[in-house]
Amino acid sequence: MRLSRCAATASAFLVTTALALSGASAAMSAPQVKATDYVALGDSYSAGVGAGSYDSGSGSCKRSSKSYPVLWAAAHAPSSFSFVACSGARTGDVLAKQLAPLNSGTDLVSITVGGNDAGFADTMTTCALQGESACLNRVAQARTYIKETLPGKLDQVYDAVDGKAPAAQVVVLGYPRFYKLGGSCSVGLSEKSRAAINAAADDINAVTAKRAADHGFRFADVNTTFAGHELCSGSPWLHSVTFPVESSYHPTADGQSKGYLPVFTSAA
Repeated sequence: MRLSRCAATASAFLVTTALALSGASAAMSAPQVKATDYVALGDSYSAGVGAGSYDSGSGSCKRSSKSYPVLWAAAHAPSSFSFVACSGARTGDVLAKQLAPLNSGTDLVSITVGGNDAGFADTMTTCALQGESACLNRVAQARTYIKETLPGKLDQVYDAVDGKAPAAQVVVLGYPRFYKLGGSCSVGLSEKSRAAINAAADDINAVTAKRAADHGFRFADVNTTFAGHELCSGSPWLHSVTFPVESSYHPTADGQSKGYLPVFTSAA
């Protein structure tokens, strides 16, 4: 039933192939979408942690004016825009704290979620500080959680979004692979650790894409735009270990505008 609703809604959000393949400058000049009520949900990858220019009113949620939801809203002037994504959010946080703006009139929803449930921060800290063996063990734990537990967590969120905004086009965005294997990094994690982290990112994207499709939502794969801009690529759109520490392993401003924004614009 949702698939037919999405098909009916999609015509209001068509974009050109050139827009989908271009960067922020093309997106910023895109035609405005008529009478769109847009709600941006999710975690730090949607809030824009790592991109800088944070809204002081957002506190520890660290919502950035350079995040893809804000950039999309600036380009398309929706009739309403509710930006409630928050750094550190898990699926339970989305359910408890972010769904209030949704209603039967909501036309468009974006969301990234699941990485914190799977222990993203702890995994990366372990890998950075405790060596290859500890890293591989922690990644294996995360991959088990992603395959066995995360699907049910995502179903709870997607069911709730569908229940509150049944007519909305829902775009679920994934996470980029962190590392270019065989790349330019000569220090830091071992190649085995980098490969394991990439595999975990592939796992969470596969699970998320399947759960999104089963709910009639669209999955937007950001690896299509981040390819060639991973860590160790020589031109990364992701921070490595940096200060402030919470920006580590998050998209830069370019990652938001050139990595996330084009695929969201295409899907929306």
